[in-house]
Amino acid sequence: MDTILSPARRRVLRAAGAAGACGTLGGLGALTLAGCSERPAGAASATPGLLQFSGQTMGTSYVVKLAAAALSATRLEALQAGVHDALEGINRGLSLHRADSELMRFNRHASAMPFALSKDFLAVLAAAQQVSELSAGAFDVSVAPLTQAWGFGPEHRSVVPAAAQIEAGRAAVGWRGLQLDAARGTVTKTHAGLQADLGGIAKGHGVDLAALALEAGGVEHYMVEVGGEVRTRGHNPQGRAWQIGIEEPDAMPQRARSVVPLSGRSLATSGDYRFYFEQDGRRYSHEIDPRTAEPISHGLASVSVVADSCMLADALATALIVMGPERGFALAQQLALPALFIVREPQGGLRDQATPAYAALTRGAAA
Repeated sequence: MDTILSPARRRVLRAAGAAGACGTLGGLGALTLAGCSERPAGAASATPGLLQFSGQTMGTSYVVKLAAAALSATRLEALQAGVHDALEGINRGLSLHRADSELMRFNRHASAMPFALSKDFLAVLAAAQQVSELSAGAFDVSVAPLTQAWGFGPEHRSVVPAAAQIEAGRAAVGWRGLQLDAARGTVTKTHAGLQADLGGIAKGHGVDLAALALEAGGVEHYMVEVGGEVRTRGHNPQGRAWQIGIEEPDAMPQRARSVVPLSGRSLATSGDYRFYFEQDGRRYSHEIDPRTAEPISHGLASVSVVADSCMLADALATALIVMGPERGFALAQQLALPALFIVREPQGGLRDQATPAYAALTRGAAA
């Protein structure tokens, strides 16, 4: 198996250097980090024909694996720099944790005048609006006030907010209030209090850009993983599709519950069990339903989605886990998505619910 994925950590775009010490960070797969410097570190792998490098960005870690017999030090360094720069570009522009980011400038833009968007912000917001439409608002980047009210924003708190805070957040949420003009590259707020949180989609876009940087450098066979989100191309060193394990929720030690063979496609997983707090015996997940203004409370533990782009897989995984095991699964089937839903049974235990497209994709794969 080439890697195991945990749920993608939401809202983790941070200032450079905000991540923890060396090692495997919570919410990531079982990955060996080659270094913890701000620049990535590269190394040959013990696996013949495999090169890999890794680093830290967006408050999490990334790893890149290349199926290549050998690369010159100069070329490997250039590939590392390209990946790192692509990810850091998204971090600098679309982070909630950097006061100077484009996203934070947009959130402070309390005006009815159009706000000019960068190419990346425009691409992310356009895709987000499409997924919001598909999911009837279950995915909503204007959820930022609710994220903050529930303590999952930059100022983390582990306490249930007062009813007045929840209602104030609900009143400031509504994706249709972000009027996008793609032709002009602008977005206009219908009311000044609207703010965006791109944590459920921007990291996926970063993965896509990192992959494109590798392709621009002539790489044909790779796997890019950033905080639980993956994009692949070509094959692994054994000449097979990259084997991506989906983590079993709550399993200690970590183990794969399902294995997905990927080549030329992306995978993102969203779950309720990595980032949450408990109060009075109830668990409050970081996955907020913008329609109810509260964390999700159904029995869906995780959703994994395969798509051509990691940005789309990222957003769809978030939308489907918010929608829940019935409506989310129905939408996944309607869209013919390869998707795996892992559901908690009322009496305990877990149940897998795979769409036909996922079953077809994974037929013959083994953990």
